[in-house]
Amino acid sequence: MAQEKLLEVARIGKAHGLQGEVSVHLITNVVERLSSGSVLYFEDEREITVRVSKPYKQNFLVFFEGITSRSLAEELVGKKLFATPIDDPDIIWVHEVIGSEVVDETGEHRGKVVAVESNPASDLLVLDNGSLVPLAFVLDHKEKVVHVEVPDGLWDSGQ
Repeated sequence: MAQEKLLEVARIGKAHGLQGEVSVHLITNVVERLSSGSVLYFEDEREITVRVSKPYKQNFLVFFEGITSRSLAEELVGKKLFATPIDDPDIIWVHEVIGSEVVDETGEHRGKVVAVESNPASDLLVLDNGSLVPLAFVLDHKEKVVHVEVPDGLWDSGQ
């Protein structure tokens, strides 16, 4: 796996029950990461396979292959889980957009993306100059350039 960048997708919470089940908090909206048979990785790139999972409150309860007791489950508590990137040309991924130059519809460079901030209405591109650009205004992302079309006044307000 060393040749492919892994993305953090979840964190293991508490052991649950006596049979090796753990609580897992996803930090991605791709719930299929916890489907039966999914392969995930620890920070040291060791693999672990999902045997079965189900939603539980705001998290998931997961049985992993080879984790068959509470004591084995407790050894996993607090560990981060990683996965390989999903190749979907119609989706803009945070790890791909960070560092990209933002260019508006007139061709003017508006800054570099330094973060993506979660927001209920639309996630926001955070630019190095402090501007915030809702993802709803992104036209495309190619070769480290994000093209946006924003409503009049967005750049004037510094937001």
